[in-house]
Amino acid sequence: MILLEMKNIKKQFDDLQVIKDISLNVKEGEVVAIIGPSGSGKSTLLRCATLLETIDSGEISYLGERVDYEDHENLKKIHRHFGLVFQNFNLFPHFSVLKNVADPLIHVQKMNKATAHDIARQVLDKMGLKEKELAYPFQLSGGQQQRVSISRALALNPKILFFDEPTSALDPELTGEVLRVIKDLAKENMTMVIVTHEMLFAKEVADRIIFMDQGVIVEEGTPQEVFEETKQVRTKAFIRQVGQ
Repeated sequence: MILLEMKNIKKQFDDLQVIKDISLNVKEGEVVAIIGPSGSGKSTLLRCATLLETIDSGEISYLGERVDYEDHENLKKIHRHFGLVFQNFNLFPHFSVLKNVADPLIHVQKMNKATAHDIARQVLDKMGLKEKELAYPFQLSGGQQQRVSISRALALNPKILFFDEPTSALDPELTGEVLRVIKDLAKENMTMVIVTHEMLFAKEVADRIIFMDQGVIVEEGTPQEVFEETKQVRTKAFIRQVGQ
């Protein structure tokens, strides 16, 4: 089943065309890693997919339902299909860990407080944060904060999870714990789209690699096809540059 379909997407900022006629789809249970040099359009494509940016032309559909930017009810329904994990955590500093995770359930999904707290605690336990529910973000390591961010997204029970460079704000020693969490989600068949600069991680966790450059998809395929067997000159140059 196709969860996300993007057709002929274009996005421009002033005179700079950042996304140039991109089409892609994501199937249920699939892990897609998007790689490429800085400025290639990776994060903009993800922001378009999660409706943080309005596309200039093209079409986006979730579970066969087309995004209609003019229809507020349509957008609310579409938003329930996905969760987004930012590179800089985006936690509320004055909220406890429990409140950061539970609040979207209460205010977005209109869940009663007791049920929301039960779900939040279950997810935090799964993320190894059971003892941190009363802590505040400043009391956590960067890796723990990112796991809270992932918990908040998972608590909403999305069909698909998006990650925008989930380890780029972390010290190297904290990167591993977040990557392990994402790998565990992949083993549970969570559908994920991951913009990442961690090539070894992408090779290990993804079912499909999308290599972008200058606003277009240069190549896509299995990790073996892209990293080991590519005949694309641009792909080869990028992989050689990042040392994989």
